[in-house]
Amino acid sequence: MDTATPRALVTGGSSGIGRGIAETLARDGCDVGIFYLGTPEAGQPSIRAIEAHGRRSWAKVGNVAEPDQARRAVAEFVESLGGLEILVNCAGIIRDRVIWKMSDDEWQSVIDTNLTGVFVCCQAAYPHLKASAHGKIINIGSMTSIFGASFAAPYSASKGAVVQLTRALASAWAGDNIQVNALLPGWIDTDLTRRARVEVPGLHERVEARTPAGRWGVPEDLAGTAVFLSSPASDFVTGVALPVDGGYSIQA
Repeated sequence: MDTATPRALVTGGSSGIGRGIAETLARDGCDVGIFYLGTPEAGQPSIRAIEAHGRRSWAKVGNVAEPDQARRAVAEFVESLGGLEILVNCAGIIRDRVIWKMSDDEWQSVIDTNLTGVFVCCQAAYPHLKASAHGKIINIGSMTSIFGASFAAPYSASKGAVVQLTRALASAWAGDNIQVNALLPGWIDTDLTRRARVEVPGLHERVEARTPAGRWGVPEDLAGTAVFLSSPASDFVTGVALPVDGGYSIQA
């Protein structure tokens, strides 16, 4: 086994931003595993893309909102590939509803997935990242980590908390040479945001008008920053929440 090859686990790696990052890490020379919600078939495009770059792949269907499933996924990945250097927490859900109509279950499902799932995966990965002596964690936040979204209160709350969790873990684990950072994607064209564009009138036009780049992003737009934050080039960068948004967040 080539233990010099970095091994990366990407939650939510079967689609959208997670799939884009998984494929990019494989292209950059990592063996990559994905842990995702859905059917075994749903992960095959990501797996084929990883293997097309000559890298080892691993896949497991499960739910990060179920702590036991998340912990088992990390353990099984490490057992299969022999270690873990990079963890990317990308799994996430959104529940769009008027706040006063939102149920307790809707609120809790988003918090369990977007926040608790990140915490559990980081906690489970910690001893393996520490053993690697150069661990990297990339948590996926959102523009709603910075501003609120009236149509997605639990999503906004969870993504704001992801940034604070990132900072806490960065501080706690810096002595173990584990860098923990967050990417804050802007409005990226994914299945999640396509649904939002249907349900929120005028959203597409408002996003394009506010974004200096004049367009919605695509998952590949996060490729370079993900590679940087998972590489030795970022060894002195930790606790950062980096917008990747075409300038959306700098507009008044």
